[in-house]
Amino acid sequence: MQVRYPSDSLTTLTDVVLPGETNPLNNLFGGELLARMDRAASISARRHSRRICVTASVNHVAFNKAIPLGSVVTVESKVSRAFNTSMEIYIDVWIEDRESGNKTKANEAIYTFVAVDETGNPIPVPQIEPQTELEKQRFDAALRRKQLSLVLAGKMKPHDATELKALFV
Repeated sequence: MQVRYPSDSLTTLTDVVLPGETNPLNNLFGGELLARMDRAASISARRHSRRICVTASVNHVAFNKAIPLGSVVTVESKVSRAFNTSMEIYIDVWIEDRESGNKTKANEAIYTFVAVDETGNPIPVPQIEPQTELEKQRFDAALRRKQLSLVLAGKMKPHDATELKALFV
């Protein structure tokens, strides 16, 4: 299976926040943002694996900055690490200043997708080779996040989580 790069899966979705997508404070509903992030991550997973992909988990979401009505929102996602059949997708959410056009990071999230065949059974995905410093950092951190998740789920013994142990030694 051919190795791929995070940039191969880069997905950028840009849209405006409309009145029907806002809460009583006139900010984008969190659920609406989650849906936008899920769509972008799904495309990234599909671009990486070239297979049908399903959301396995939403590992982390940070709603750091409210996104007001009328804002131009850009959701950028790409695969940060591929495992056997799963892929971690890192998502950055940007809002554009209406006057200057400058972009500010508003939110981020980490989703996990699994590639499946036509019957819904998991199938292997290509490995990924990070290129930039940020991609390398996210790649390394993905293994720690996966090990922590497995330990918490009781699927890995803590003493086997070598990447996690390295943080504390």
